[in-house]
Amino acid sequence: MTKEQLALWAGALEECPPQEILALAAERFAPRLGLATGFGAEDCVLIDMAARQHLVIDYFTLDTGYLFPETYALWEQLEERYGITVRGVRPWLGTEADVPAHASAPWEIDADACCEARKVRPLRAELGKLGAWITAIRRDQTPDRAGAKPMEWDARFGLVKVSPLVRWSAQDVAAYARTHGVPLNPLHAQGYPSIGCAPCTTPVKPGEDPRAGRWRGSAKKECGLHVKLGFTSQPAMPAPEQE
Repeated sequence: MTKEQLALWAGALEECPPQEILALAAERFAPRLGLATGFGAEDCVLIDMAARQHLVIDYFTLDTGYLFPETYALWEQLEERYGITVRGVRPWLGTEADVPAHASAPWEIDADACCEARKVRPLRAELGKLGAWITAIRRDQTPDRAGAKPMEWDARFGLVKVSPLVRWSAQDVAAYARTHGVPLNPLHAQGYPSIGCAPCTTPVKPGEDPRAGRWRGSAKKECGLHVKLGFTSQPAMPAPEQE
């Protein structure tokens, strides 16, 4: 698939509601379509949208072993509410229980290497089984996400990336969640707008950037899953019909 062909898809979907983008992705890629959820508010909204349409999606999460207890509880709540199974993908390395006594924690030694082992490498292995993956990113979250398109080629992982919420704001997400009663992580109400692993996530003060609590004290703001790389070619897929 050429860059030009995929750009037609992105352009055709730019003004579409997230529900339509999800439905089109499921129609084109299921059963090789996955949603990698971190159980953020955006992820929960996407799960609600997909469940209401009974879309065939492989739900999975990168269970690093360091998630907040509230995140694990939300995981169970979403499965029960929507009648779905969210597969837990474990890291390639051990968790804190396997670290020798008095040894420095892996995220303190090298946070990028920690994310690589517990998120990037496991995700790459899962995405190798799929034709497309759904993400919950929004353009206004980080500079790396500012140019995200509703559908694009993911050069980092070698498949199509679908991001139905790219045009939404945090307020749009919150409004949808309230209207539809979507279960959310209670930590959001305690000053955690962006929630990752417990050791690397802190509350955010009023006026701070929503991701200021991620890897606080460092320049790191991404775990490496959504870093932009160049475009490479992909087997052809029909372009959308133009009206």
